Amino acid sequence: MNARAQWAQWGGPNRDFLAKPVQLSTTWPEGGPNRLWSQELGDGNSAISVDERTLYTMYRQGNNEVVVALDATDGTRRWEYIYRASFWRDFAANYSPGPHSTPLVVKNHVYTVGVRGKINCLIKQTGKKVWSHDLWKEYGAKPPHRGYASSPVAYKHMLILPVGGPGHGVMAFNLHDGKVVWTSQDFPNAFSSPIIINVDGQDQLVVFVKDLVAGLEPNTGEILWQHPHRTEYGINVSTPVWGKDNLLFVSSAYDSGSRGLRLSHKDGKTSIQEQWFNRKMQIHHGTAVRIDDIIYSSIGDFGPAFLTAVDAKTGQIVLRQRGFAKANLVAVGRELILLDEDGELAIVIPTPDQFEILVRAQIFSTRSWTVPTLVGTTLYARDRKEILALDLRP
Repeated sequence: MNARAQWAQWGGPNRDFLAKPVQLSTTWPEGGPNRLWSQELGDGNSAISVDERTLYTMYRQGNNEVVVALDATDGTRRWEYIYRASFWRDFAANYSPGPHSTPLVVKNHVYTVGVRGKINCLIKQTGKKVWSHDLWKEYGAKPPHRGYASSPVAYKHMLILPVGGPGHGVMAFNLHDGKVVWTSQDFPNAFSSPIIINVDGQDQLVVFVKDLVAGLEPNTGEILWQHPHRTEYGINVSTPVWGKDNLLFVSSAYDSGSRGLRLSHKDGKTSIQEQWFNRKMQIHHGTAVRIDDIIYSSIGDFGPAFLTAVDAKTGQIVLRQRGFAKANLVAVGRELILLDEDGELAIVIPTPDQFEILVRAQIFSTRSWTVPTLVGTTLYARDRKEILALDLRP
């Protein structure tokens, strides 16, 4: 494991769920790969960030939320930061009471957002609070019904995240002191996490909010473009996928589908063209990964789940297969690490005819909606009860 920041944010180094290619074991003993360690953890769907041999994630402890730093070697707790985050009356606890957002590590600080919209900036070595904001109390941004879920992104000296509400659709805060740098738009927030892309030489912030996807100038918050993407209940959850061919992929469940949007930037203006739309390709809240010209994901919301491959340029589904519950994916070279909501872990490799299952094992006993994190050949994963480290060395 390298010393620094292999997976310091949602989605890994580039927020695309593409891990550094390594050789992984495809011959597991009965019961699954070797457990390096495991620790009890409270409820929540927050993913695991890794920086300098320390893991960062969040969990629930009664009416409190906890930010925890764990030693990557043996799972011992280095520190915890605990704060009040009780439920509210209309909260849908059956979806997990949260927290859902993933910590972001930037230099000497870790940034977190709780289920009620509480931002904390903590010193990563000690957990001491540097600054905080309450998005609900300060800006009237009440989280959606299932709680706040977006994972923030860093750009230059700013922490940027969707907030929601008139004038506060998206906000940027100074990383060092928490002061507001800019606010933009009236977008109601959904659950998706923002990404930074580069369109023909211009950096752009992509936000997937209620009823639309939009591009903003990350230095100022100026709106550059927007495109409708409506669902039942205004729920857009999955993270957009950007390709070097200037194709942006977005997908939702709830009677929606997937879109391929081609962006171009010239003479100070960005143009957007819908390349394709496919209603059958519906990603609920899992991850999507792009390898070459194919996007892979697990599709389906409340019905059957299918591992699916779609051509990024045409939107044509080229492969679809049953066999797992709804799942999250991380790509390692041409292989896919899969963790489904029933707690089954697998490594599969797509072929022209099928998703070939190289190895599979049951590793959790409760619902697992958290995407795993791969650093070198160590896989860190969690469900709503525990966190564990698995050795995937050949």
